Amino acid sequence: MAKRIDVKDLNIYYGDFHAVKDVTMTIEPRSVTAFIGPSGCGKSTVLRTLNRMHEIIPGAYVKGTVEMGGKDLYSKDTDPVDVRRRVGMVFQRPNPFPTMSIRENVLAGLRLNSKRLSKSAADELVESSLRGANLWQEVKDRLDRPGSGLSGGQQQRLCIARAIAVQPEVILMDEPCSALDPISTLAIEDLINELKEEYTVVIVTHNMQQAARVSDRTAFFNLEATGLPGELVEMNDTRIIFSNPHKTATEDYISGRFG
Repeated sequence: MAKRIDVKDLNIYYGDFHAVKDVTMTIEPRSVTAFIGPSGCGKSTVLRTLNRMHEIIPGAYVKGTVEMGGKDLYSKDTDPVDVRRRVGMVFQRPNPFPTMSIRENVLAGLRLNSKRLSKSAADELVESSLRGANLWQEVKDRLDRPGSGLSGGQQQRLCIARAIAVQPEVILMDEPCSALDPISTLAIEDLINELKEEYTVVIVTHNMQQAARVSDRTAFFNLEATGLPGELVEMNDTRIIFSNPHKTATEDYISGRFG
């Protein structure tokens, strides 16, 4: 079940460094939200706070609240492992486990969560996840071959299949097409459009045309100068952000004056 995410007064730190300040936003369920902005503005950092991935870096912490379906992801009784199961992540470069078959890659998340499945249930899950990632027809006859033998675009869809196999409520994507060719990029964009029927999807992208194509809402992040914290400048329906933004900085970025 797709969930809404409410972020309030979020400040993100890496030790003494204040990376992102005062972010408040609502991410709607069953929709695609794009984060755009110049390098170093904190968009990927904010994305990683939505499933507590940033905590993997020593000294990283947040102030403020991130609620999913009304539940605070940072409360003391919330297990970060459970958060990462409910909020899946797809990274910039495809990262299938190289020693695992296509089938085992899809099931990897469940195995990490110590879930046991009968062979028939596992077979069903592998097929449904690969179908969900628009990859089944291409790989159904070679499920026991290494996932690393697929093309870059296929590997990224395999990683999406792995993410949806654990039945998350939210899928985060950190520049999922930046390492892919145009045809593979189009396949991923088509897939993102389908995923929002079941999931809340948040995507970080440097490609503004991509944000305009795939997202329902867009958040523009910026920073005043190197070394200062990134901040959310404005967030609105994608159509408005790209045609009639409210802030001058947004219009300058969209029109290519900087970034």
